[in-house]
Amino acid sequence: MRKRDHNVLTNAASLLICGLLAGVVVAAAAFPAVAMSGLAAKAGAETFGALPKELTVARAPQISYLLASDGKTPLATMYDENRRDVKLKDIAPIMQKAIIAAEDHDFYKHNGVDLNGVARAFVNNSAGADRQGASTLTMQYVRLAIAYSATHPADVVAATEDTSARKLREMRYAIQIDKELSKDEILERYLNIAAFGNGAYGIYAASQVYFNKKPKDLKIEEAAMLAGMVKAPSAFDPTTKFGYPQAVDRRNYVIDNMVETGAITREQAEAAKKVKLKVEDKRTPNGCVQATEKWGFFCDYFYRWWMSQETFGSTSYDRERRLKSGGYTVVTTLDVQAQRGADAAVRRAKSESAKEAAMVAVVEPGTGRVRALSVNRTFKLDDPKNPKNKPHSDPARRKKNKDARGNYPATVNPLLTGGDGITGYQAGSTFKIFTIVAALEKGIPLSFTYNAPQQFRSEYIIEKGSPAACKGTNLYCPTNSGLKPGGVHTMWSAFAQSINTYFVPLQQQVGAENVVDVAKRLGIQFREREDAKFANNKEAAHDWGAFTLGVSSATPLELANAYATLAADGTYCDPIPVQEIRDPEGKKLDIANPTCEKRVSTEVARAAVDAARCPVGDNSSTSKCGGSRTAAAVKQAVKAPVAGKSGTTDSEKTASLVAMTKQYAVAGIMADPDWPQTNVKMKHSPKDGINPPVYETLRDAMKGKERINFTPPGRKISEGDQRSIPGVKCLPVETAKNRIEGAGFDAVVSDVQVASSCPAGTAAGTNPDGRTIKGGVVTIQLSQGGGAEPGTDPSRPGSQPTNPGRPPGRPGG
Repeated sequence: MRKRDHNVLTNAASLLICGLLAGVVVAAAAFPAVAMSGLAAKAGAETFGALPKELTVARAPQISYLLASDGKTPLATMYDENRRDVKLKDIAPIMQKAIIAAEDHDFYKHNGVDLNGVARAFVNNSAGADRQGASTLTMQYVRLAIAYSATHPADVVAATEDTSARKLREMRYAIQIDKELSKDEILERYLNIAAFGNGAYGIYAASQVYFNKKPKDLKIEEAAMLAGMVKAPSAFDPTTKFGYPQAVDRRNYVIDNMVETGAITREQAEAAKKVKLKVEDKRTPNGCVQATEKWGFFCDYFYRWWMSQETFGSTSYDRERRLKSGGYTVVTTLDVQAQRGADAAVRRAKSESAKEAAMVAVVEPGTGRVRALSVNRTFKLDDPKNPKNKPHSDPARRKKNKDARGNYPATVNPLLTGGDGITGYQAGSTFKIFTIVAALEKGIPLSFTYNAPQQFRSEYIIEKGSPAACKGTNLYCPTNSGLKPGGVHTMWSAFAQSINTYFVPLQQQVGAENVVDVAKRLGIQFREREDAKFANNKEAAHDWGAFTLGVSSATPLELANAYATLAADGTYCDPIPVQEIRDPEGKKLDIANPTCEKRVSTEVARAAVDAARCPVGDNSSTSKCGGSRTAAAVKQAVKAPVAGKSGTTDSEKTASLVAMTKQYAVAGIMADPDWPQTNVKMKHSPKDGINPPVYETLRDAMKGKERINFTPPGRKISEGDQRSIPGVKCLPVETAKNRIEGAGFDAVVSDVQVASSCPAGTAAGTNPDGRTIKGGVVTIQLSQGGGAEPGTDPSRPGSQPTNPGRPPGRPGG
């Protein structure tokens, strides 16, 4: 309706009459004996005229909606009051007519204050009948608006207490508002601010809670019920046994009033009253514990992110209030396809009642958008009065308290993202990627060779007598898994087979502090106190010999984002759970934009990814992975160009795997968050290990997605400075060794003899032969005689070496 033209004389008369009657009415309500005195009327008129006219109205609290990245799938709702403002055009006309019939028949006739109603209230109150206040819809709106705009609890009380001052103020403001707003604008505001019980504020929430529909779709009987509730939401609550019959009576009363106001016919009224009242009693979910499906952990990550943003307020209280009352529509980064794939995968591996936590995080390279967070847990608090969680897995905790409960299957701890005491989990050999990056940045190419022994005697000092020390020394002496020798390897093959005694000397060569620096640049946060002591002190970091083997803790999210940085050609992006935030007016906030910066050069990142293709069963045009891989099933499952790395800690207390394409980086860790020193061995390849949840998540996320290849690195960073290897065939071993070392290579004599046409005990050849990197390792093969060339099949004339790049007597790679 268009804003009306108000007649000046009419308004003036209204003010005068209201002033006079207001004093009488409120006096009659409070002091019936003096209600008829002229003194009361005079005082009321003077007080009324002195009241302020301007009403400052703050927006009532609005519900905020969290949606998945598709912009339509609900994730969660957060609110202090369940309210969503809607335009009058989106409210069924029958609802508009119903509220007028229930509360203010003459709404479209009066100027904010119903003079006839004031007079009726005066007569009624003077006669000692049930007291009436003659409140119009406009006055009711004023009362609610003052309460919502209050900045102090006392102001809220003043806005609702039954006093003459409050009634006079409402009348004064109502007349002014009726001048400034059209009737339709007032009606719209009232319907959006009124309370309807059961946590529903405003007509939109009420329609959802009671009828699970939008307000534009309400029928006569539904509109009448809702309109009848605003008078006393608790008394007319149709969801309770006591309130249901009263709600029906009140609904029918409103329907009859709708006939009286001409909103509906008598026939329509009788038909509506015959409809049995059915309500949904569907309270809108509130908060992350009531998030959609298994998405509470992602919701919690979003909530923690929001609470860390100063943009939303200077204090945590301000930020929370803004989230729960600001009416935002938040399109999160949650990828429904990836999230559902992860949810199914972690629960296939481990049940929710398992003490092992199978955790998976998914990050989009190049944006930092967190696409999925999943763990085989339920996001909720265990009920202390009726606990369902299993006994705590830490024997020491159970010894102190035999009733101690673990955080499974229910917890609200940020297991995947860290914080609130969650510092992460030892990530094992996934950390070797940081050593590769540091080496590449120092100019050491992927083809760098080293003869990795069964045990490496390092220069790192540790506690004497430690199991990791060389016997009788205080030197760190790491070994390979299974105590097997490594043999001659490049970065490609050493990463493929996870050779510890290749990476510790490589780290020693480039400086452990530089390896730690790479990890920090790629987002590892070092939350553990002891880890932080090393990471934040360059001198201490220099002596951190075991760092490359992943003794430091990290969360699945940190690990996924670190590898995602490399997949994005070295561009690091802060992890972020949102991609769009709009306020109630639809205005977009800039806070959701990715924050990215270059932290590793493009060539180094591409070279590191090239090495990382080897462990997961992939190859590029430049890689030399060898035969053995630690997680070859990834490539078979995903069927796309992939890269990544697996990791295991001592005694298999944790197991981890990272697998990525150009579009998604997925990191999984299996551990016991309650007891890191668990006696349970965490697995990799079996169906109840960590590998299947990771590659199944990646496989499902990639369904329908383009297969994009990683860009191979340049020749210089992959091959380095290649030099010709001098020929040594049939030379004495010492002569051969001197010739190779004289050419600038590191000569190693194999302890395995091969069939050769050269005399037994002489050099049969080298591995590799032809060319290799300057300063690289060249293995001298020993001849056992017999007439055949090394590496050939003597039963096949003219056969070629079966694997010239494979050290004799060693596994491929």
